[in-house]
Amino acid sequence: MITLALAGKPNCGKSTFFKAATLADVEIANYPFTTIDANNGVAYVRSPCPCRELGLDCGNCHDGFRFINVGLIDVAGLVPDAHKGKGLGNQFLDNLRSADAIIQVVDASGGTDAEGNPVDPGSHDPKEDIRFLRFEMAMWVAGIIEKHLPRLARAAQGKEAALVDLLAEGLAGLSMTAEDIRSALAETDVDLFTADGDALCRFADALIAINKPMVTVANKADLAFEELLASFPPEVVRTTAAAELALRGAASAGVISYLPGDPDFTVKPGVTLTPQQEKGLSMIRAVMQRFKGTGVQEAVNRAVFSLLDMIVVYPVEDETHFTDGKNRILPDAFLMKRGSTPRDLAYRVHTDIGKGFLYAVDARTKMRVKDSTELKSGDIIRIVSTAK
Repeated sequence: MITLALAGKPNCGKSTFFKAATLADVEIANYPFTTIDANNGVAYVRSPCPCRELGLDCGNCHDGFRFINVGLIDVAGLVPDAHKGKGLGNQFLDNLRSADAIIQVVDASGGTDAEGNPVDPGSHDPKEDIRFLRFEMAMWVAGIIEKHLPRLARAAQGKEAALVDLLAEGLAGLSMTAEDIRSALAETDVDLFTADGDALCRFADALIAINKPMVTVANKADLAFEELLASFPPEVVRTTAAAELALRGAASAGVISYLPGDPDFTVKPGVTLTPQQEKGLSMIRAVMQRFKGTGVQEAVNRAVFSLLDMIVVYPVEDETHFTDGKNRILPDAFLMKRGSTPRDLAYRVHTDIGKGFLYAVDARTKMRVKDSTELKSGDIIRIVSTAK
């Protein structure tokens, strides 16, 4: 399963974002280090389900949208000099080892200082928080590399390819590969045999960007001054996790109809709102109109589909009825790396099916496709294999 990590300083709204995205029961409070141990939960990416265009009712989607699970980790807050062990730094950085991508949560209201302590709104520049996370992570990885590099360099005997392989073994716990290392070396032109501290930091920064890509969210956007909000780069997602949490709670209680990622909601027929509910929902609606939603689902989707470049593919056993062996319509939706082939999909379904792969059929066209064909998002594929 793809794993995303929520990162940021304490008290920036990570736990609220986590609870809104997963509906998990976590502690939320207005003081630093509310999260001591990492919270693990399941969030979902949202993708159009093909059943509607096929005139079918798959029973696995919601109003034509499929929600596919991904892992989500809410890790301890990060403070400046975390790589030196300050705050819960070492614990935080260790919790990032298994993450495929990072959602960096920033307090867009400027109402918390660099260590997460409450201050007057707007008195802290949240753009500083964007910069320091990347720096801390780079320093952390650079420290690991620097510790082991002399020994690895001696073992490599002057051969860069050997050093890359040895370093990849040493960084395997961070899920960093030799390909990641080669890409970072090509981008920075660093010579690991002669690199000083500054060069290792540049290399580590490039390696982090490749292996742990980040999407930044400006949380508490509804509380931010307009000019401060406008100063964020356009790729930063404006979010209000508190509004998303309230909407999901109201939907679970049967008060409103709302799907994560919708730009609006509707009050269910026959529901009479209290004055407090009506006021609260009206305020949330105004925020959603301003930002075209709460931004929470957009952030998760962007991490998976843009940063990790994933697509959604539907394997079936019967291409005529789009069903599996139990006559269930489009029962499975797999997240696959863009560029994946039918053979890759076969292995994803089951190793034995991959080993016995014969050919694949595009269920829409009923035509065979080559095992080297690049799959597209929304493809419905029948795998023919010698395996049962």
